[in-house]
Amino acid sequence: MPLDSPELILSYLSSARFFTAAAMTLLISLCALAGGMVSGLVLALLQESRFGPLRLLAVAYLWLFRGTPVLFQLIFVFNVLPSFGVVLSGFACAVIALSLNEGAYMAEIMRSGIRAVGPGQRQAARALGMTEPAVMRWVVIPQALRMIVPPIGNQFIGMLKLSALVSVIAVEELLLVANQTASSNFRYLEALSAAGIYYLGLTTLFMLLQAFVERKLARRGRAAPRQGWTQWLLGATADAGRVR
Repeated sequence: MPLDSPELILSYLSSARFFTAAAMTLLISLCALAGGMVSGLVLALLQESRFGPLRLLAVAYLWLFRGTPVLFQLIFVFNVLPSFGVVLSGFACAVIALSLNEGAYMAEIMRSGIRAVGPGQRQAARALGMTEPAVMRWVVIPQALRMIVPPIGNQFIGMLKLSALVSVIAVEELLLVANQTASSNFRYLEALSAAGIYYLGLTTLFMLLQAFVERKLARRGRAAPRQGWTQWLLGATADAGRVR
């Protein structure tokens, strides 16, 4: 490693361009996660519907977006929508494609959380005169939330890393900026190391936030079994590292 490599890495870490690219990566991940949660909730409700065509629609959605690569979906949205007269920015295309893909996975997370709340509790709430929205608001969601927060946190960590794919549609996120910077002076080690440090910093901060939220929720319910920090970090990283 050249002697000036640490200084160059530090200069990249403190540069406005890398910071802006990291902020763009975080923004894309948050927007895609929010969009995925909305579409996942809709899909979960469609799967629970008693109307057959709605269930079939949800199954077709899951089949399509789980059966095709995320990279294909990104390129499809970016290149095909303009042929229908829909011209969007690279950022909008990235958020749309990632949200649609994320919804296919969020649907199962939310559906499993909702189903984990026993039907007896819903019947008891109805017997007390609660409406269906009230049953969902006061009985089902508070209990389901404690179960779906850990997998949603893992999904976000996976989304943060998956956002690197949007570089193929020229969105100036962290990996694209690092690659362009390295291409100008062929110092790939330093530029990619700086990008890797940003990725590790973002994922670590969100893991800590996830742990804080889980502990807050656990205090309202049954106490969760304690884990060592090393075991927890490795487990969270392994869960988030699945290949789509």
